[in-house]
Amino acid sequence: MASDLRVLSSGVFFVVMCILYKSTEDPLPELSPQNYLSTLQPGKASLAYFCHIDFPSTSVVLDQLREAVSPLQDYGVSVAKVNCAEEETSRYCGKEKELLKAYLFRGNVLLREFPVDTLFDVNAIVAHVLFALLFNEVKYITTLEDLQNVENTVKGKADMIFSYVRAIGTPEHRAVMGAAFVYGTTYQFVLTTETGLLESVGSEDIEHAHLYFFHCQLVSDLAQPCRRTLMGQPVTTLNIHVFVKTMKAPLLTEVAEDPQQVSTVHLQLGLPLVFIVSQKATYEADRRTAEWVAWHLLGKAGVLLLLRDSLEVSIPQYTNVVFKRAEKEVPVEFLVLPDVDSIISYVENHMHLEEIPENEDSDLEEPDLDIQDDEVAETVYRDRKRELPLELTVELTEETFNATVVASDSVVLFYAGWQAVSMAFLQSYIDVAVKLKGTSAVLLARINCADWSDVCSKQNVTAFPAVKMYKKGENPVSYAGMLGPEGLLKFIQLNRISCPVNIASVQEAEEYLNGELYEDLVNYSSLSALGLFSPTMTVAKEDFTEAGNYLKGCVLTGIYSGEDAWILANKYAATLPALLLARHEDGKIESVPLAGTRAQDVVQMVTGAARETFPEITVENLPTYLRLQKPLLILFSDGSINPQYRKAILTLVEHEHSDSFTPGWLNLKNTPVGRGVLQVYFGRLPPLPLLVLVNLHSNGQVFAFPSDRPINEQNLALWLKKLKVGLENHIKILPAQEWKPPLPAHDFLSMMDAAAAQPPPGKALGCGKAAPVQENEKEQHEDELARRKEPVETLRIKHWNRKETEKSLRPHKEL
Repeated sequence: MASDLRVLSSGVFFVVMCILYKSTEDPLPELSPQNYLSTLQPGKASLAYFCHIDFPSTSVVLDQLREAVSPLQDYGVSVAKVNCAEEETSRYCGKEKELLKAYLFRGNVLLREFPVDTLFDVNAIVAHVLFALLFNEVKYITTLEDLQNVENTVKGKADMIFSYVRAIGTPEHRAVMGAAFVYGTTYQFVLTTETGLLESVGSEDIEHAHLYFFHCQLVSDLAQPCRRTLMGQPVTTLNIHVFVKTMKAPLLTEVAEDPQQVSTVHLQLGLPLVFIVSQKATYEADRRTAEWVAWHLLGKAGVLLLLRDSLEVSIPQYTNVVFKRAEKEVPVEFLVLPDVDSIISYVENHMHLEEIPENEDSDLEEPDLDIQDDEVAETVYRDRKRELPLELTVELTEETFNATVVASDSVVLFYAGWQAVSMAFLQSYIDVAVKLKGTSAVLLARINCADWSDVCSKQNVTAFPAVKMYKKGENPVSYAGMLGPEGLLKFIQLNRISCPVNIASVQEAEEYLNGELYEDLVNYSSLSALGLFSPTMTVAKEDFTEAGNYLKGCVLTGIYSGEDAWILANKYAATLPALLLARHEDGKIESVPLAGTRAQDVVQMVTGAARETFPEITVENLPTYLRLQKPLLILFSDGSINPQYRKAILTLVEHEHSDSFTPGWLNLKNTPVGRGVLQVYFGRLPPLPLLVLVNLHSNGQVFAFPSDRPINEQNLALWLKKLKVGLENHIKILPAQEWKPPLPAHDFLSMMDAAAAQPPPGKALGCGKAAPVQENEKEQHEDELARRKEPVETLRIKHWNRKETEKSLRPHKEL
């Protein structure tokens, strides 16, 4: 008995040791150059990293290659590390350790060599390898002409799949290449990273990857374009697979059986079914309607023509649409919908798409925020191969800086080449240069403070990136807006004129207020502010001029102090000194008395008036309206809003509730994160449009305007009165806990709030700030830096990555 136990324990020990040995075995075999080249087999693909094992940076690349071994094996590609020992000689090892590369072979034929910095993670490795192997199956294009040529080539022969990815080596690029590996012999794949080409195709969203299916196989006439279907889901491997499967399914199927028993490939893929009910008398018209619906719901739902006359089961008499959800054991819905648009809208609002986890992409998990929270750095690293037209801006040095900024009106970007935020903003800066090319007399320049730190210190630059505008005879103006192309372009255009600009006559003042004097700048400033003074009102004029200086690049400001200023004052029922606020959108001009008003108060008046009364809420401007500390009345819409809704809400605000709440509307097409917000409020995506009142600053209650009532002034007023006296029930109470960043250094929003805090008495807060350059500035700013606890460069951080901002809109105290 004891002998048997010893044998059993020995066997168990042996098995455990084998398992432990296998689990610790390196999946990446190490070979010498000679041994590796001898293992290459005809027709087999292999990726080899020729390296010096003892070199420090080698371990980083090897870690990523180990992660890529299993995914590449799925595509029949082996991976190996080749030790370039000093005694071994191979032309693939090179002469310098730092310049080693990875090589892709098919048999003993070298297909492609990869510098190691292109293989920065497992996605990049897999994407690059498949891109090289599928060179003939996937055409990379850069222009609309290239796309049209490929499209004409496949017409009448095959369908085409066109993809846009932001950069080579991203997870989306890997997903597209994986799909091309599977479907490349069936469809023509086309890939681009050019934003201009994506815009030419018809998409304005260049922040995310896109995939289109071009229906070209049935097109025989070269002059006839191929139909295009956009994949509405994120570009992932499984989403592409589902999308392609639906493209292969029949466009329209006729059935004559109980809808509850019908099953198609769409249900298997998690998509709903839409039955268009038909009868003999209207068969042809019903079929045309069904085909129209099928094209518009392609990739979103399956469409069938249900022949009522042949059915053995009865359906309600007036039913013209039957809707079957993909979830099991959910009864079908019998609907009466008036037109095609109603059918499409109903289906899109009632789709339930489960996110399927991609097991093979376990290495795509987001980084642990306790370790890494810098998605700006990640984005810059991914886009580092993107070539920017830097020639559109002048690169400055210590020798050329003063001569350049003195010679002409100049905008200078101060950045640090080592800092991720600087490099991210450099792309936005170049985008502005592209838009201003050939249209502006302002010179755009840049200086790398990592190379020319003395120049940046002398220019009072202590945070990166920073932008200053230099004009002859004036102090430089610092840009203090969002680090994106829209805000910077507005800043540059509005600074083309003085702020405030001196108005010469009453007639010129009228032209200024009507938007005719600076017609080309009205697009950048929805408000023009004009200060009216008599010639003797010296103190009031000085205060207004100070306010205008702080508002540089934010709004248009002008000043008129002629003897006949009373003419304008009488016309607009104002008492001198006065402020005239001209809103160009509606043509209204409002007068505000300025007697005893200081510069800081003028700035607050103008910025408050410049704020839209009924704005479109976006990720970027939401913090502005949250700071007002009022409940938000938001009209959620899937596109443009009905003008009658806008009129009703504005009328209510102007007459009764101007201080009760902040109104606005949110377009889900422009701000998709709104769908997630609604799902938090309602547990599903409700029908749109929908009006919601969110009280974020007291108890977090959310109220919904009754969907069965029309949105008009009378119903809104009654609803708000019921809310005020507590007769309406809330649909949701938002949790009060704060979702803070994992590390204090990552709390960028609080840093931005601190930077935008109210200035001390005597100082005004504006969009741009003029600062005279003094001899002792360097010492002053060194003292200031010593007092600060947080890194200064974070105070000017961009709305760095929309994904982070969208996360901030998930269910917590702010939405």
